[in-house]
Amino acid sequence: MAFVITSPCEAEKAGECMEVCPVDCIAEGKDMFYIDPDICIDCGACEAVCPVEAIFMEDEVPAEESKYIEINRKFFQEN
Repeated sequence: MAFVITSPCEAEKAGECMEVCPVDCIAEGKDMFYIDPDICIDCGACEAVCPVEAIFMEDEVPAEESKYIEINRKFFQEN
C-alpha cells in the first residue's frame, strides 16, 4: 500500500516530501507533487514533513479525496 498526495498540495506545493523520500518516488508536476505507488516503500517520511497534511496512506485517504489515488497513479503512467 502506497502513500497518496491529495488536494491540499495543489495550493501549497511545498516540496519537503520530495527532499526526505529515501527511494525518490515523489515527482513534481505542474500543480502538485505525486507519489509513484509502484516505488513507494510506505516509510511515512513524506507524511511526517508535509506542512499542509496532504499525504495519506492509500487506505486512509478521506472519501472526498479518493480520486487522488488514481490521479497519483495516472501521473506516472502518462509521464
